[in-house]
Amino acid sequence: YLGGLIDVNMSEISFDEIQQLFSKDLDIKPGGHWKPKDCKPRWKVAILIPFRNRHEHLPIFFRHLIPMLQKQRLEFAFYVVEQAGTQPFNRAMLFNVGFKEAMKDAVWDCIIFHDVDHLPENDRNYYGCGEMPRHFAAKLDKYMYILPYNEFFGGVSGLTVEQFKKINGFPNAFWGWGGEDDDLWNRVHYAGYNVTRPEGDLGKYKSIPHHHRGEVQFLGRYKLLRYSRERQYIDGLNNLIYTPKVLVRRLYKNITVNLIPELAPVRDY
Repeated sequence: YLGGLIDVNMSEISFDEIQQLFSKDLDIKPGGHWKPKDCKPRWKVAILIPFRNRHEHLPIFFRHLIPMLQKQRLEFAFYVVEQAGTQPFNRAMLFNVGFKEAMKDAVWDCIIFHDVDHLPENDRNYYGCGEMPRHFAAKLDKYMYILPYNEFFGGVSGLTVEQFKKINGFPNAFWGWGGEDDDLWNRVHYAGYNVTRPEGDLGKYKSIPHHHRGEVQFLGRYKLLRYSRERQYIDGLNNLIYTPKVLVRRLYKNITVNLIPELAPVRDY
């Protein structure tokens, strides 16, 4: 089944073509929910994808990931968490929203936080969780397949539902690009966990090239990171209020939220 290195096809494909491609697979239920028929899956995995304006990436992502996860005999579904409004992109807050929405479906025990432009190069990079939080995307092509720094926790990570609740999720205060995955690294360690990574070449990923301008950098991140510990239990899953628009599509559940700072008030620390 699992052959190791897999071809990463980054050619553009339309959503209609993707629907066609998977239309014959009647085992994929609405929302992209699939489970193996020939065994009991070891993990039930919700894959959360933070999203804004990357419409050409989604079909490429599904074309690549669905067959790999099926081969890994996991139960899985996809949640695309889309940020509306004009505020800077808040990847971490979108993950918290996605987690809360996925929990309403009440089947999951493993959550994978997955950037839409990251495609695994090895199908033996097993998308289940473990005793410790997992950093799947250890070797990115854009970093010459070297870990940029030891505490790097970006791109693709996975925690059990229990682990994610214990650390109070992601911080909500990171508006714009950068820092939120470093804060997650801190939270994980303050809660007594270590981070594991795939061995050798298993953690290799390719990133889909972008056609448009990236997000603004978040310059306040260093100050927030200095106070990671103080903020951990006052900013996260427990101070988040939001109103989602949920749409169940064939291959994923789309959750749209208009994010503003007032949705995650933080008391002084």
